[in-house]
Amino acid sequence: MKQIDGGITAVEGFAAAGIFAGIKKVEKPDLALIFSDTVCTVAGVFTQNRFPAPPLLLNQKHLRKRKGQAIIANSGNANAFTGKQGYRDAEAMAEAAARALTIPIESVYVASTGVIGEFLPIEKITGAVPRLASQRSQSGSRAAAEAIMTTDTFLKEVAFVGPMGRQEVKVGGIAKGSGMIHPNMATMLAFLSTDAAIQPRLLQDALRQAVDRSFNCITVDGDTSTNDMVLCFANGRRGREIRSKGPSYHQFSALLEAACLALAKMIVWDGEGATKRVEINITGAQSDRAARRIAESIARSNLVKTAFFGQDANWGRIVAAIGNAGVPVDPERMDLSFGPVLLVGKGAYQGKEAESKVAALLRQREIDLRVHLYSGRGKATFWTSDLSLDYVKINAAYRS
Repeated sequence: MKQIDGGITAVEGFAAAGIFAGIKKVEKPDLALIFSDTVCTVAGVFTQNRFPAPPLLLNQKHLRKRKGQAIIANSGNANAFTGKQGYRDAEAMAEAAARALTIPIESVYVASTGVIGEFLPIEKITGAVPRLASQRSQSGSRAAAEAIMTTDTFLKEVAFVGPMGRQEVKVGGIAKGSGMIHPNMATMLAFLSTDAAIQPRLLQDALRQAVDRSFNCITVDGDTSTNDMVLCFANGRRGREIRSKGPSYHQFSALLEAACLALAKMIVWDGEGATKRVEINITGAQSDRAARRIAESIARSNLVKTAFFGQDANWGRIVAAIGNAGVPVDPERMDLSFGPVLLVGKGAYQGKEAESKVAALLRQREIDLRVHLYSGRGKATFWTSDLSLDYVKINAAYRS
């Protein structure tokens, strides 16, 4: 497979747009549209937060038919914890898009991101939809990606092309996310397109697996949002329909996972106020599940993350996070390394010279942390960021 330009509209048959509709306090794009000129098979994965926002409830209703043709998304207001009025507003967004695009309302999916607990300025949104629909184009991916940003510092789009059977297929996508990022989904939206032909159940399976290995392996601050979702639209223009989990399915799954992982890394690399990008690799655990729990425990530890920000080789905090993961570990058989530098070998601190080398590595933006446990074949990888002073400043001022 190879990466290509074009984002979500790199896939033939998809168009997108992004405009300023007056939702945000400053004049920045805040309303996005993604549209397929044919009906698509749709898969979706949603937040595990117990207070899902009205747009998610509407989408789960529309997803029962596994079909769709459009996504309308706003930033600047989450339409979350807004009760029956919030649900009516989500329906109004879908209805306005359906009318402008001349498609059934059940074919429209809705997303919102921003401040929780405030009602949408729904008249502004529905009034702007005709203009939004008229501006959709096959080069509109970047505009749509910009329109779903909140505290993001850069837009996030990606596209890949790769083999599926005897043909090549594409997967494109856009995402937003910077804070409130944690496994079980995060404060993020991700929308994906593909020209693969695949049965609905298999598309859902492929998306769940891709999400579990990407968006559910990142953390910025340990918080989970009310609005997270990943939607994948497949218009079926390329290849024979995938009907079983054979070679073509696995080729498509790898392509979808690559797109999701690329977007997930962009999200964690854009962590609010982040100055470090950290990849955590756990090997030699009793099982993959045990390795995942250890990786997550390290990745979400505020003490570890602040040490990364301070460029402090405080390995004791990492060891404490490993011991806090709730899985059996023999401390006398554990290795802990930063890049090529072994800091803890078979449970023993390797001394000031090793720590000095690690301190030099911590001055770099990219940090590679490796833990080997010598107790099995389990492995896992997580991605996280440091926790900086700017994170506090950004979130203290978020609503002002």
